[in-house]
Amino acid sequence: MGDNPVTGGRQKPAVVNGLLLLNKPAGMTSNQALQKVKRLLKAKKAGHTGSLDPAATGMLPLCFGEATKVCAYLLEADKTYRVTARLGEATDTADADGEIIETAPVPELDRDAWAAILKGFEGASEQIPPMYSALKKDGKRLYELARKGQTVERDARPIRIDEIDLLEASGSRLVFRVHCSKGTYVRTLVEDIAKVAGTVAHTAKLHRETVGDFRSEDMVDMAGAIEAAESDPESLRERLLPADVALAGWPACRVVTDDVERFSGGQQVACDSDGAGLIKVYGPDERFLGVGELTGGNNVAPKRIFMLAG
Repeated sequence: MGDNPVTGGRQKPAVVNGLLLLNKPAGMTSNQALQKVKRLLKAKKAGHTGSLDPAATGMLPLCFGEATKVCAYLLEADKTYRVTARLGEATDTADADGEIIETAPVPELDRDAWAAILKGFEGASEQIPPMYSALKKDGKRLYELARKGQTVERDARPIRIDEIDLLEASGSRLVFRVHCSKGTYVRTLVEDIAKVAGTVAHTAKLHRETVGDFRSEDMVDMAGAIEAAESDPESLRERLLPADVALAGWPACRVVTDDVERFSGGQQVACDSDGAGLIKVYGPDERFLGVGELTGGNNVAPKRIFMLAG
């Protein structure tokens, strides 16, 4: 009798390669979500990229097997969020899980005024990370210090907001969509928007819609993942995306059959592209071989080698 796909057991971990775009539910850390899906897939190796706060929902790319090698590249990806802010109340954590520490009247602004305030945040700027964050200061997580009532000085970090659009402004409720660079703290953005408007606020709901070039319609929710694993574990594995999908916007090159083994063995080989920078490398059969770096003269050196079945 086989092991239950949900509860796990002592069955040997399967060889599972690929990415699953999980629509993370609220009330679960990113790592808890990863470990749960890892058990459902019976995967041996797993990782995630772009952590979401426990209260946040939305796209969490989970990487399994060889696909864990793209995690570092996904950390650089831009992201899109749908944000619901509660105006007039500030909390110690800047989200709905915290205690209210300040209140202020909500200004009577019309839709055009709110839209103008939001647009003022587009472009490059610097942002001071919140105390309730996983960043480290002298070896300690900031949220660990915050829970002890400590506040320490944080250096401002460069961020970029490409687009921010108002969706709703009604009373104390403000809803907007923001497309931003990595490292942008939406909770801090909400507080800064409120400050410009002459009030205070916290993030009531946060939903991540996209990461890089991944599409929201390709997400799987946790209930769907559990249902698939219970009915047929293989059906959940069929939902995995190939590792190179994470690098969809990258340039690509190809190497000839005789050089596939050499490239996969760590040697520089000739390819059909020239220039400089990182590039996706494929064999003549369109099998993804890994990430290479163009070194000029139509040569490519391996940077990350993927051992995927041909």
